[in-house]
Amino acid sequence: MRDLCFAGLVGLVLVGAGVYLLAGAPVPTSAANDAREDAFAIFSPPTPAEVFEGKASWYGPGFHGRPTSSGVLFNRYALTAAHRTLRAGTVVRVTNLRNQRSTVLIINDWGPVPEDRVLDVSEAAAEVLGFREQGLARVRVEVYRAAHSPLM
Repeated sequence: MRDLCFAGLVGLVLVGAGVYLLAGAPVPTSAANDAREDAFAIFSPPTPAEVFEGKASWYGPGFHGRPTSSGVLFNRYALTAAHRTLRAGTVVRVTNLRNQRSTVLIINDWGPVPEDRVLDVSEAAAEVLGFREQGLARVRVEVYRAAHSPLM
């Protein structure tokens, strides 16, 4: 959805710019071009700092309400995940490679324990990603922002 909104916004800006230029607008100076490029960069999707793939699992009912390793109480209905090395508060975009469904999650716990998995997501995240029933899914994880403190 975010990508669709972004594409619509870019299209609207480009159509507006085309109408402006076709109406006989003066050719912009290089300073004006730089300003337009800076403005466009604000609406560009961020570039991930790191991307990796692997198996994800989910956890939920037995941990609901218990403290995570970051100190925050685990909420099986929140869009969160656990990772072995990413710090609490790190923002990641997770995509299920089977169905291309994706969501943005916040790392708030340490895990998963099984060595063959790269991520443990909350029950809500597994539902959004479309693998709650299966229990496991092959995913792509894009890391966008690392936390500045060990707690969220």
